Amino acid sequence: MGEDTFISHLVELRDRLLRALIAVGIVFVCLFPFASDLYDFLAQPLLGTLPQGATMIATGVVTPFLIPVKVAAMVAFSVALPYVLYQVWAFVAPGLYAHEKKLVLPLVIVSTALFFVGVAFCYFFVFRLVFDFVFNVAPKSITVAPDIENYLNFVLTLFLAFGLTFEVPIVVLVLTRMGIVTIEQLVEIRPYFIVGAFVVAAIVTPPDVISQLLLAFPMWILFEVGLLAARAFSRPRARDETGYEKPEEDAIERELDSTQTPEKGPNS
Repeated sequence: MGEDTFISHLVELRDRLLRALIAVGIVFVCLFPFASDLYDFLAQPLLGTLPQGATMIATGVVTPFLIPVKVAAMVAFSVALPYVLYQVWAFVAPGLYAHEKKLVLPLVIVSTALFFVGVAFCYFFVFRLVFDFVFNVAPKSITVAPDIENYLNFVLTLFLAFGLTFEVPIVVLVLTRMGIVTIEQLVEIRPYFIVGAFVVAAIVTPPDVISQLLLAFPMWILFEVGLLAARAFSRPRARDETGYEKPEEDAIERELDSTQTPEKGPNS
């Protein structure tokens, strides 16, 4: 029975992965004719700050074709992400208890939304300031002609950095909710977190002060937002007159669930 259940889980995992890939593929096929337009939209923050007459270049033979295709694939995955996450949720949800479902689903939705908010903040606000700063301090004797592949790598790096930065409140909330750390401990390490934020910003951003500050300060602010959310949603443990710390209700529910072996058939 155990082997049959394991095989049935693998079969369902394969089916859901195929559905997710098919969804991404369908969106990609629809977006493929507009691949060049998508890259132009992605490059707009840079093109708007280039000196007059300057353009981007492609140093590879097939780069003018491959780079827009990569952008179309990236956008297709982003568009299909809600369906992909639904497939992930449909696979793991039958194995979760009711209180776990109530916690996981909102976290997935909010964390996904925050990631895209971070990407949008980077595209509409950070890029413009960074490119203005870089090209204003560049020597007038040089010809500015960024390579399209280098620009894509630069964009993806900053998108990932800012997207993950906006996940800080979720990380803080989960750590406190699971009891891994307390709010008091996070408050104590606040100075170290601020220093670490500036160190991380210096590593993952270009070597200019503007982009480093635009990543470090939001990371710090979002850490404070996470602390506020943790105070709002965490339930402190009650202590009796002897000083014994009573377990949280969720811990009691998990203990009761563990003593009752629910019948979990193959996921459908």
